[in-house]
Amino acid sequence: MCGIVGIVGRSPVNQAIYDALMVLQHRGQDAAGIVTCDHGKLHLRKDNGLARDVFDTEQMIKLRGNIGIGHVRYPTAGCSSSAEAQPFYVNSPYGIALAHNGNLTNADELKEDLFRTDRRHINTSSDSEVLLNVFAHELIACATGLDLNEVDIFKAIERVHQRCRGGYAAVALIPGYGVIAFRDPHGIRPAVFGERQTKHGKEFMVASESVALDTQGFELIRDIAPGEAVIFTEDGRFFAQPCASATIKSPCIFEFVYFARPDSIIDNIFVHKARQRMGVKLAEKLKREWGEHDIDVVIPIPDTSRTSALSMAHELGVKFTEGFIKNRYIGRTFIMPGQTTRKKSVRQKLNPIDVEFKGKNVLLVDDSIVRGTTSKQIVEMARDAGANKVYFASAAPPVRVPNVYGIDMPAASELIAHGRTEEEVGIWIGADRMLYQDLDDLIDAVQKKGKTHVDRFDTSVFSGEYVTGDVDDAYLGALESQRNDDAKQARETTIVHNVIGLHNDA
Repeated sequence: MCGIVGIVGRSPVNQAIYDALMVLQHRGQDAAGIVTCDHGKLHLRKDNGLARDVFDTEQMIKLRGNIGIGHVRYPTAGCSSSAEAQPFYVNSPYGIALAHNGNLTNADELKEDLFRTDRRHINTSSDSEVLLNVFAHELIACATGLDLNEVDIFKAIERVHQRCRGGYAAVALIPGYGVIAFRDPHGIRPAVFGERQTKHGKEFMVASESVALDTQGFELIRDIAPGEAVIFTEDGRFFAQPCASATIKSPCIFEFVYFARPDSIIDNIFVHKARQRMGVKLAEKLKREWGEHDIDVVIPIPDTSRTSALSMAHELGVKFTEGFIKNRYIGRTFIMPGQTTRKKSVRQKLNPIDVEFKGKNVLLVDDSIVRGTTSKQIVEMARDAGANKVYFASAAPPVRVPNVYGIDMPAASELIAHGRTEEEVGIWIGADRMLYQDLDDLIDAVQKKGKTHVDRFDTSVFSGEYVTGDVDDAYLGALESQRNDDAKQARETTIVHNVIGLHNDA
């Protein structure tokens, strides 16, 4: 999962893009990058690390210009090479910088086509570089003259959609022209845009989540529609056009469960309200299945589950309290590259408040359970803090298969619910009782029929149904070999050895 932003302003945009990346930092803590354009010249800074570490005052001063794009990343294949930090750049045609959130399910096929047919070389394992080169090639093929125009761009993006499969939202910068953004034909990955009036004229902004616009004073106009492209030119013009055949809008439901900030609006759905409804649905299921429960207190696993846990406690008529203190300088654990690192980080990340557990029957509520290792340690911490009984509830259904559209979930064999019943998961994590959300209830909670325009969600991690229709056992098998911890550890070791070798050569 990544975060993207693009701004066409009337004054320097470096600070605004940086501030937006800080707001979107939850979408990736592996790398960050910004490229700006000043009188046709691009200025780029990108590296591994958090946005606050990648950009210092000296670097920010160099990012001159009134238009720019930015990116925060974590890798979907476990590679943390700084060479794969975004945005990427290609010099032909016109010069294009691109940042991308998502995953192309046919990236290997495209990479081969780019080399054999389009005569383009891909230098990294990132599918974002593949997407950039596909767009660049199609822009050359569609160009009707020396000067770039919106008709050629829309035609090129139409051909990008014809070639690329998967979930993706991208923002591109073309020097001397402006910023372009487009979203995959299913609308799996989110993208919104807005505008603000200044004394120098109208400014435009596009981002992964509406909260990035809010914090910069931009008015949210709407989501980019599935398959649509939008263009913001340097001289203040705006163009939008559908560039793909009609499909069913299918946003990733896991955005609402876990990834998006609660103060964001995605596809006209308030994330905070959706999570409140998840808690209500989960409480209703508990009442149906547990009858007269003996829960004394509901405690959330910070931070994402807090909203669901609070509404669940209210619906049950049970006390809600904070029982864990979170170290906010530790990143999201399931994003981390190695299992050893993840195990070590949980105790560093959370610390229980003993008085809230001692002698009580506690219901712990989390947004979801992926590997189960974090949940298991949290249950142990609750018992060590003196809990009498520890129940565990997940605001999402069991995660049984990996995500293939841009979320770095582990291999299927490393998912705790893969091949296990819900009761077996509860036993494995050490809970006295386990409660999962039903998928239909989750969909109802997020969808809120009559209020939103989403007829279907990508629920693949729960249902195993991939909306693009091109994911088969062979693809999942290849994904398994790439994403399992042994493969990730091997890649990390290779990177370390290469770095050591470079130092020794120097």
